[in-house]
Amino acid sequence: MQLDEIDGAITKDMRKADEIKSSEITDKKTYLNRRLFMRAAVMAGTATASAMLYRSLNPPPAERPPGEKLIVAQTGQQDRLKEGFTANEKLTSFQDITNYNNFYEFDTDKRGVAYAAKGFVTKPWRVSVEGLVNKPTVFDLDDILRFPQEDRVYRLRCVEGWSMVIPWIGFPLSKLLDKVEPTSQAKYVAFQTLYDRKRMPYPFTSGLDWPYVEGLRLDEAMHPLTILATGLYGETLPHQDGAPVRLVVPWKYGFKSIKSIVKITLVADEPPTTWNIQAPDEYGFYSNVNPNVPHPRWSQATERRIGEFGRRNTLLFNGYAEQVAHLYEGMDLRRYF
Repeated sequence: MQLDEIDGAITKDMRKADEIKSSEITDKKTYLNRRLFMRAAVMAGTATASAMLYRSLNPPPAERPPGEKLIVAQTGQQDRLKEGFTANEKLTSFQDITNYNNFYEFDTDKRGVAYAAKGFVTKPWRVSVEGLVNKPTVFDLDDILRFPQEDRVYRLRCVEGWSMVIPWIGFPLSKLLDKVEPTSQAKYVAFQTLYDRKRMPYPFTSGLDWPYVEGLRLDEAMHPLTILATGLYGETLPHQDGAPVRLVVPWKYGFKSIKSIVKITLVADEPPTTWNIQAPDEYGFYSNVNPNVPHPRWSQATERRIGEFGRRNTLLFNGYAEQVAHLYEGMDLRRYF
C-alpha cells in the first residue's frame, strides 16, 4: 500500500462525531463493565506477581519430613555432663532448628533454606577419607550409620550472635579417623561439602567460592566432643541442617561445623577455609567462641538464644573450656582467633 493510500484510509476512518451512528456507540454500561474487567485483570496480575514475590521473600516453614529413626547406643550417664556430652538447658524447638539455618548453598536467607532444600537428594551418599592416611577409604552412608550412634546435647553459637541448644545424634570423628590410620605427617584435617549444581542452587548473593571447605587441627578433630552428626531429635538430619552427615564442633562458631560432607583429607599444613578466604580479618582459622575477642563489626560478649527474649552472656569456648582449653595452652587467642 502506498503512503497516499494509507493517509486516505486513515482520513476516511476519521469521522466526525455527528457522522457516527448511534448503534455504533458503546453504551455506558458495557463501557464501564469493560473498564472494571480490565482493572480487575490488572489487579489480578499484580496480586499474582505480589503473591509470587511474597512467597519468594517469605517462604513457608518447611513441614517436618518423615525422617528415619536412628538407633542410639546406650552410654553411661554419670559423667556425661562433666564430659560436655550433654547440657542442662532447655532445648531449642525442632521448628526453630529446622527453619533458621545458615546454608548458603541453598539460600542466603535463614528462613528460606528449608524450603529451598526440601528436594535435596542425599541417597546414595559417599564420604571419601584420604590424604596422609595408611588406609584411604570411601564410606557410604550405611557404613557411617554402622558406627555406634550417640546422643549429644550441645550448645551451638553462631558468629552472628545467636545460639541454640540442639539434641544431636552422631559419633566421635576420631572413630572414623582411627579406621583410616593417619600417618605421623598428618597435622590437620580438611573437609569439603558436596558441590553439585543439579542438587544445590548456589545463589549468586552468597558471594562465596564453592565448594565450601573447612578445617581443624588433628588434635581438635580427635577430641571426643568433635562429632560427625547424622541426626537430631531422634531422627536422620533434615536436609537444611546438613544432611546426611555433618561436622559438629561445639566450642567453635557454627560455620566451622561444615555440612553435607563428601570429602575428608588428612594434610600436613593448615588447610584453606571458606570464610577465612572470604574475609581473613573477620573469620580466623580457629574461630573458637570467645566473648573477649569481638568481630570487627560487632561484639561477641552476648548472644540471643533462639526462642527466648533478651540476651545472655557468651561463655568462653561456648561453655566447654573445662574440656578443651588445654588444646590452646600458651596460644594468644586474640592473634589465633
